[in-house]
Amino acid sequence: MSLVVVGLSHHSSSVELREKLAFPAASIPAALRSFRERLDGAGVVILNTCNRVEVYANYAPASAEEIADEIRAFLCDSRGVPEAEFRDALYVHSGRNAAGHLFRVMSSIDSLVVGEAQILGQAHDAYLLSQSEQAADKVIHALFQKAFAVAKNIRSRTSIGEGKVSVVSVAVDLAVSVFQELAGKTVMVIGSGEMGGLALKHLMEHGAGRVLVVNRNEEKAQALAEPYGGEPIAFEALPKHLHRADIVISTTASPHAVLHPPEFRQALKERAQQPMLVIDIAVPRDVEPEVGGLDNVYLYNMDDLEQVVAENLSGRRKELDRCMALVEQGVEQFTSWTQALAAEPTLVSMTKELDLIREEELRKTLAALPDLTEKEQAEIAYLTKRILRKILSRSMAEIKHEIGHHDPHTVLHLVKRIFGLKEFTCERDHEIHETHEKL
Repeated sequence: MSLVVVGLSHHSSSVELREKLAFPAASIPAALRSFRERLDGAGVVILNTCNRVEVYANYAPASAEEIADEIRAFLCDSRGVPEAEFRDALYVHSGRNAAGHLFRVMSSIDSLVVGEAQILGQAHDAYLLSQSEQAADKVIHALFQKAFAVAKNIRSRTSIGEGKVSVVSVAVDLAVSVFQELAGKTVMVIGSGEMGGLALKHLMEHGAGRVLVVNRNEEKAQALAEPYGGEPIAFEALPKHLHRADIVISTTASPHAVLHPPEFRQALKERAQQPMLVIDIAVPRDVEPEVGGLDNVYLYNMDDLEQVVAENLSGRRKELDRCMALVEQGVEQFTSWTQALAAEPTLVSMTKELDLIREEELRKTLAALPDLTEKEQAEIAYLTKRILRKILSRSMAEIKHEIGHHDPHTVLHLVKRIFGLKEFTCERDHEIHETHEKL
């Protein structure tokens, strides 16, 4: 096995560089085929997200260094970017380190937002695409299956994914905590900022009812309101409509506050003092801080929201030691499997060599006992198979155990010397088991 990952992420490169090396989704199938042409029979997965571009490859005939060089050349050719532009930003991991890296990535330990769940789905899609292009060999398949298991284990046994870690998700949680039920609630968005639109989207997905969009630009207001069947409102008319809003999301680019206490006092009067949640995402702030002192107004600005995010992230980071222990456990298990895989040709050789000896000795014995019936000859043959099966089962178990705890090459070299083995070609992965079935 020569497992290698070469890539760059938010840890090692700028977004501009990641954009240059990023693979458009539609181009990845062809890219997988292209890489397979470079290294015939290699297993490969391309993991491409907004925060990372990584190529995982396994190719037994080549060394880790040779595979890494091929991946660098592949990135140059497929993305049309000179290697000098990205070489210093690339990281290279091989063997157990490559496995550990993927396990950390898929467990979101390596993510920009520790504990986020999106990366698991992205990695799953990348793996399935590799499978559909017949680019996932036995090692790649086992690697990603183990990575999924490790990520699931970490999610279930730690609190790494608990707590909202984005301003938008915290804002939605606040709305739910204030109103319990969002059905029938009216959301007013002031401005057309990206986060305001995203918060609106999530609030509507949580069951919020009517949408009001206030903007100085009528076209922008219409564009944001239309997908939700909302109502655009002219900016000058904002005070007249404020009382209609249960949830206000303000995200303008105004250099000064656009909402003040008198406007909220009037709105509360018209609402019969029904509570209002006001989420001020603008910097500078859109809502005067004194509004938060009014009864039945729950005002949160960016500092408030980011403080909750920071507290949640801090709680997640405290879980990192537990997560890393589970990652290391998964790495050990995967490494033991790969080491056992490396032993397969030797175990095939041992099985065939000993079976040849059994057949030769059986032939001599039966030739010396010509008076035996066919049934008696079959009984003796079955006896020799049972004896050899037990010898092989115990021997293979011990060999695999030794390989898992010592240098595999040293162990296998000793086995070959003891049994005088000549390597047989292992044409099928289950050849050992098939030979066993004959015994």
